[in-house]
Amino acid sequence: MLKRFFISVLGTMTGLWLSVAVLFFCGMIMIGYSIGKAGDSAVKVEKRSVLYFNLAGEISERATSQPFLQLIQNIDSESMTLEDMLRSLRRAADDDRIEGLYIKCDGSAMGTASREELVQAIDSFKTSGKWVVAYGDTYTQGDYLIASTADELYLNPVGAIDIHGVGGMTPFFKGLLDKVGVKMQIIKVGTFKSAVEPYVLTSMSEPARLQMQQYCDSLWSYIAGTIADNSGMPADSVRILAPQMIGTRQASFFVEAGLADELLYEREVDNHLRDLTDLSADDDLRLVTPADYLAANSSSLAFSTEKKHIAVYYAAGDIVDSGSEGIVGMTVVDDIVSLADDKNVAGLVFRVNSPGGSAFASEQIWEALQYFKSKHKPLYVSMGDYAASGGYYISCGADSIFADRTTLTGSIGVFGMIPDLSGLVTDKLGVNFSVVETNPNANGINLTKAMTPEQHAAMQKSVENIYELFTSRVAEGRHMPQDSVKAIAEGRVWTGGRAIELGLVDRLGSLRETVVAMADRLGMKTSETVAYPVIDENVWEKILRESGGLEMEAPLDKETLEYLYFVKRLREMNPMQARMEELVIE
Repeated sequence: MLKRFFISVLGTMTGLWLSVAVLFFCGMIMIGYSIGKAGDSAVKVEKRSVLYFNLAGEISERATSQPFLQLIQNIDSESMTLEDMLRSLRRAADDDRIEGLYIKCDGSAMGTASREELVQAIDSFKTSGKWVVAYGDTYTQGDYLIASTADELYLNPVGAIDIHGVGGMTPFFKGLLDKVGVKMQIIKVGTFKSAVEPYVLTSMSEPARLQMQQYCDSLWSYIAGTIADNSGMPADSVRILAPQMIGTRQASFFVEAGLADELLYEREVDNHLRDLTDLSADDDLRLVTPADYLAANSSSLAFSTEKKHIAVYYAAGDIVDSGSEGIVGMTVVDDIVSLADDKNVAGLVFRVNSPGGSAFASEQIWEALQYFKSKHKPLYVSMGDYAASGGYYISCGADSIFADRTTLTGSIGVFGMIPDLSGLVTDKLGVNFSVVETNPNANGINLTKAMTPEQHAAMQKSVENIYELFTSRVAEGRHMPQDSVKAIAEGRVWTGGRAIELGLVDRLGSLRETVVAMADRLGMKTSETVAYPVIDENVWEKILRESGGLEMEAPLDKETLEYLYFVKRLREMNPMQARMEELVIE
């Protein structure tokens, strides 16, 4: 007995010391990270500086807290955000230390509506009289859309500009699922609710193809028209060039076509920027990134939230019930309730950039926003690249909805998707199950066999009930008869311009224009009354939540981490989804 006691005590002490060692190690990592970031932010903006946008990699709406493993490996920590670019442009326009804007195009990934807002912000920046210069070795179509706003656009002498139009591609997995013996059981409402099609069809249905063609045409109309206007070309010229695979042409072609001003190597562009800023050939260019510029001006940009202000809250990503990424239902609910109860929050601009997700979480967020409105505070929604399905659900109750022309919205529909694994588990792997239950359905829906007719009928009824609730929320928020909502619902996707005509959106406008509109309503000065609350868990919560049970013999590469987080997202997904199909559009 005494021996067992000492072994138990020794084991407990060992566990405690190991825990202390792990926490100490993690603490040292976080201290080092914080010191490094603090050192990085110590940037001074000098006279004759140039605001510098390096369009490369994925550009998100705003900086978010990174998963702990990514944070300690410094993965993607330096990428730019749309929020930083937009805010820095507004600030730099009136800053006499900033001479102009330099856009370097290295192949960025961002949505069309995000590019639309950036184009508008650059145009506004130019009204200050400051110049804009763009350079690229090779311009992607999306980057060229932004670069076309430049006063001077330069191309590498062996580079190219790729303008090809807009297309979407959806992978279909039914053939693969058939081979491994998995059958997806689908329950849905909405003729155009095509998010389930890749799992039950081998190609796109006609309704899905119709709506995809329509919004691709709408996006292309904006892109081609903007490029033509900015380059001074006839409206149809860009459409004529697009089918010709001009990305394969020699660089001189793009100057002759009026798409570029001159062919220069990057070194020559650097020298030109020195001339524009009155620097000598031996001087370093004073390029300032948006993050550094805002950090250097943080004291003058900040204001106390202890006075009345408008809160801008970002809801970006998939809508999920739980987890650490995307729009996490109860986390967002708690944040909104806190903002509602804050006497210094005069109004809320809810920025939505989401293709949807969990129907349950969408309803909880919708209710929290209604609670905010019950405090007699205005609620405006600003839609980003997507505000579709669940993304529209959480938007529809706003006092006013703003969208970009190229925002994809609507997709008012619901679906459920439950796999039948019997073909894989029983037929191919030879695993059989014996079931004991007190009554039918005591074990619930079994993934190792097909649903019974009764189970399928019950699930269909559940989906229809959620659809009824969804369309009633839209009808209430948009002051429309529910039958009118159903007539334009059916899971169909619309662009922002068309959504206005249908009554789903009130105005075309950027996030900034949404904030200005609310400030006007409240009689407040925009520059002095806007806060972007960062409501986030602390570092130790992040460590304890994400590091438990995970052992690493070596740092994981980015691709492995992304795969692990994708699998984690699938495991956490609610079976009832209000989601738009995910497409690769370019």
